Formats: sequence, C-alpha cells, structure tokens
Amino acid sequence: MAAKTRALSAVKDVRHEVLTYEPSQDNFGQHAAIELGLNEDGVLKTLVVAHERELAVCCVPVSGHLSLKHAAKALGWKRAEMAEPAKAQRATGYVVGGISPLGMLQKLQVLIDASVRDLPTITVSAGQRGLSVQLAPADLAELTGGEFADISAP
Repeated sequence: MAAKTRALSAVKDVRHEVLTYEPSQDNFGQHAAIELGLNEDGVLKTLVVAHERELAVCCVPVSGHLSLKHAAKALGWKRAEMAEPAKAQRATGYVVGGISPLGMLQKLQVLIDASVRDLPTITVSAGQRGLSVQLAPADLAELTGGEFADISAP
C-alpha cells in the first residue's frame, strides 16, 4: 500500500494511478521511468527555479532538459536559476528526488512543458522517492494552477 502524501491527497478527486518502484539516490526521474517501464517523454521531473526571492516549479520530461531562459521568459522574470535544494525542500515540503508539483507547502507558480499537453497521461512524483502518480496533463494543470509553456531546451 502506498504511503499517504499531500500529493496523493491532491489527486483524490481525479482519475489517477499510483505507481511504486524501488527508489534511487540520483537521476530520480529517469530511474523512475526505467523502473516503471514508461516512456521518458511522459515522465516529468519537477524542478524548482528561483529569481531573487521568488520560486516557481517547472515540470519537464525526463528525456529532456529545462531551459532556464525559456522558463524565465514564461514566468516574466529577467532570468532564472535552479533553486538551492534546501530552499526547494522548505517551499515544497518534499525532499529532492521526491518533489511533487502537487500538494506543495507553499503555493508556487507551476509551468508544465507544452510537449506533454496532448499525451493521454503523464507521470509525476507523488511526494516521496519511489512513489509516482499518473494522471491526465489537463488534470495536473488544473490541480496545480499550472500553465503549459515551451520550457524545454532545444
């Protein structure tokens, strides 16, 4: 039985599937995709970015990379950088490798890479290492208040 997390509480009213796997110590998203036998284009890594005192969350496929330049533009910032892990953990309430865009402690702006908008389902962390949740991209956007944007590096 999967652990109850804030992320799983957030999806209780939408169609979803909870997926569990043996967690790793690095390459968390790619490891999850391999362990679960999923296409890396539909498994999203959740990255926290920063600009001055602001933080935001970017969800991009594990098969690609986040473009900080594109993320900053989509957020209306001059530039963006990866948030310090400790700040990301405090803001989201999740540990690195288990950060979910769902059920975060602080309400952060969420960007979801536009490449996944039309997929039937996507997979994101469910709030702890070794635990993921699969749901429709539109449901992720609605539950997080997220927006689809071209934020992957070319």
